[in-house]
Amino acid sequence: MSVRTATPNDVTAISRIATAAWETDYPDILSRETAEDGVRDWYGPEQLESELVESQTILLVAERDGSVVGFAHATWHETDREGYILRLYVHPDHRRKGIGQTLLERTCDELFEHDIDRINAMVLSANEPGAEFYEGFGFEFADESETDIGGERHPESRYVLDNESRV
Repeated sequence: MSVRTATPNDVTAISRIATAAWETDYPDILSRETAEDGVRDWYGPEQLESELVESQTILLVAERDGSVVGFAHATWHETDREGYILRLYVHPDHRRKGIGQTLLERTCDELFEHDIDRINAMVLSANEPGAEFYEGFGFEFADESETDIGGERHPESRYVLDNESRV
């Protein structure tokens, strides 16, 4: 498995992974229509292509056997010295193989290379496996807010990892 910076050629694979992950992870949290709207809004071709050229954005993909099987999307702000992991998904057929862990480690490393003091990771509050994933890496629950997905509001938890408390 390898991790690399995403290119415009990866846009379709990223959307495919997001769709499969949301259908698997959120069937009791999001309606099918809401999930489809969210994937289209967050992972549509125009949105992803614009993220690829943003100067303070990290968009990584994990490849296995020549196929993209996971991705991570993060950003940072120099003024507050904080990074934000917005999304990290592994296709359900490729989970439990260390891909998510590798993506998370690489994303954190790249964020900390930009002189970031703290990384925030956002997870839908009802996504218990997602929360456990970040907690297992040393992130701690900070607070809860709401996010809009397909025109519906959903509770979202924020987990934080300080540079000096890294596992």
